[in-house]
This record gives sequence, C-alpha cells and structure tokens, in this order.
Amino acid sequence: MANDRSSNGSGQGNVDAGQRSDEDEKERVDRELIELLNELRVVLPGVQVLFAFLLTVPFSNGYSRMTDLQRDVYFVTFLATTIATVLLIAPSTYHRIMFRWGDKERMLFTANRMTIAGTALLAVAMASAVFVITDVLFGEGVAALVSALAGLALAGVWYALPLVRRAREGPRRG
Repeated sequence: MANDRSSNGSGQGNVDAGQRSDEDEKERVDRELIELLNELRVVLPGVQVLFAFLLTVPFSNGYSRMTDLQRDVYFVTFLATTIATVLLIAPSTYHRIMFRWGDKERMLFTANRMTIAGTALLAVAMASAVFVITDVLFGEGVAALVSALAGLALAGVWYALPLVRRAREGPRRG
C-alpha cells in the first residue's frame, strides 16, 4: 500500500479519483452508490448497538444514582445516537423510495451528506458515552480529559485525516 492512489487492486487505477477507464457515467454512479451502501453496512451495527444499549440505561438500577451532569450528558448521547441512526439509515430508505426515478447521482450526493452528518453525530455520541462511563469510574476531571481525547481521536481519524489529504492533493481528479 505504498501508493494507494495508483491502484484499486483490480488494475483499474484510482477508484477514488472518479471514473474508471472502463466504465461509463451510469456505471460509475452505480458503483459509488454500492460503495456507500457497503460503508453504511459497516457503520450501522455499531450505532444500532449503542442505541440499543442507551435505551436500557434509564431502566437499570444504577440510573437513579447518576448525577445531574451524568444524566444530562447521557441525554445528549441518546439524542445524538438517535439522530445518527436516522441519518445513517436514511440513505437506504431514500434509495428505496427513489427507486427507478432516474436521478441516482443526486440521490448519491444527498446520501453522502446524510452519512457524513450521521457519523459526526455518532462521534459526538461516542465521546459523550465515554464521558459518562469515565465519570462513573474516575470522576468528572478524568472524564472531561478522556472524552476530549476520544473526541479528538474521532475527529482526527474520521475527518481531519481525509480532509488534510484532500487539501494536500488539490481538486478532485477524474
């Protein structure tokens, strides 16, 4: 993987640079939509497990012992996870509703925006969940530090890394 721009493993050149030399515009959009839906298959189980766990918290024995701050941050976590779930499931529903309307590229761009927003809210939910758990275990000071580090790691790996690469490599090719 010395140069991930040189090949996609199939000898077709850089898939991320846009259109392959052997595909027309419709094939490119179809491929990009399949790639997006496959990426969502990776993200969705995690957000669904987090959401399911959060649904059980208020009914657990320890919930009554939570501080006001823990409850407030829990609620932020719950809301962020709820909206992330909505946004990450939406592209599949959107695709089904717009099936055979012939505007797949517009649908792809809309689904891409929903996915980015959904993962941003998932990052907020994860950092918030880290805060609540760390606060229970070690106190507010450690919780603030650890959740801030988790938030920075999520923002760095999920967003800063690809955005820096885009900025460094210039305008989209292909």
